[in-house]
Amino acid sequence: MKSVAVIGASLAGLYAARALRSQGFDGRLVIVGDECHRPYDRPPLSKDFLTGATADQGQLALADAEEIAELDAEWLLGTRATGLDTGGRTVLLDGGRTLTTDGVVLATGATPRLLPGPVPAGAHTLRTLDDAQALRAELASAPVRVVVIGGGFIGAEVASSCATLGHDVTVVEAAPLPLVPQLGNTMAEICSALHADHGVTLLTGTGVARLHSGGPENHVTGVELTDGRLLPAEVVVIGIGVRPRTAWLADSGLPLDDGVLCDAGCVTPLPAIVAVGDVARVNGARAEHWTSATEQAAVAAQNLLAGSTVATHRSLPYFWSDQYGVRIQFAGRRLPTDTPRIVEGSPDDRSFLACYERDGRTTAVLALNRPRPFMRLRRELARATQPATT
Repeated sequence: MKSVAVIGASLAGLYAARALRSQGFDGRLVIVGDECHRPYDRPPLSKDFLTGATADQGQLALADAEEIAELDAEWLLGTRATGLDTGGRTVLLDGGRTLTTDGVVLATGATPRLLPGPVPAGAHTLRTLDDAQALRAELASAPVRVVVIGGGFIGAEVASSCATLGHDVTVVEAAPLPLVPQLGNTMAEICSALHADHGVTLLTGTGVARLHSGGPENHVTGVELTDGRLLPAEVVVIGIGVRPRTAWLADSGLPLDDGVLCDAGCVTPLPAIVAVGDVARVNGARAEHWTSATEQAAVAAQNLLAGSTVATHRSLPYFWSDQYGVRIQFAGRRLPTDTPRIVEGSPDDRSFLACYERDGRTTAVLALNRPRPFMRLRRELARATQPATT
């Protein structure tokens, strides 16, 4: 293999490029990214960057100048991939350009889901650095009324940041309780109580009918709920999930179903094409977490260079979220029937360690502000399951 194109200058794309070089690939390496920025860390966008604690976007960079130079890659930033000719191993780029390559790493990530209808000024999604800069600018002046649509991790983190900045915040969640799919009812209720602890209103069991706007700039003025209530708002943040960025692959012939379908080694039916990160549905599952993206990259690079699936990704799922000064950490594979048990600390103090159990064994671990014991149990749980690669 003499050339590889990484489509997506993302966390997963950068780690895949690093893995290719560390595993001995010395050919032409091209990294295509539709943003004008080199790869940066997204988790701080809803937290420290939004509040201004991390003021310099350079602090978000995932690689310094020396690391970028060591990659010896060609960077095509501000360039959008529009199609993939799998037969000719050619990536179609905007402006009519093409890029022919021996191997392809798909790392285009995901894009936020939107509400139906037009999006007025003052209504934001939060996925990119540009999104975060625009939202931070609106929050930087006087206190405003903020409505966050969606009570998942991103929505909760944004609500936390807005409350820290002194804004009047309401979170709207269509489900009866946020985070139930991730944590189960009991633990989700404890985590959702963080909103009330810090003066944030949480409205559940109702959706959004439409956004109201007005004035010469058509700026958002309120959020109308499906139950008829109208919430005044100067700023709205839409956090109702993401969808994998696969539209540009529609005519490629690759199997697409909530992501690019891959085997357990991140390999598509065409061995010269692999997928990693949020865009990849690996062995029937798609993970939207930082750790998964970095771990998949090494496996995908190994298989791409081998020309077949010689390694698989089987690490223990792990994610974290920082809200209202509380670090929430979760690792494992829980089922809805698993029973959580507090093994250390107290939910009343918003600092505890819990194990999810099934048939007398631990299947997952959750911690609020207990990082050290959590990491210990996470390691024990990982040792009890399958290793990351085989």
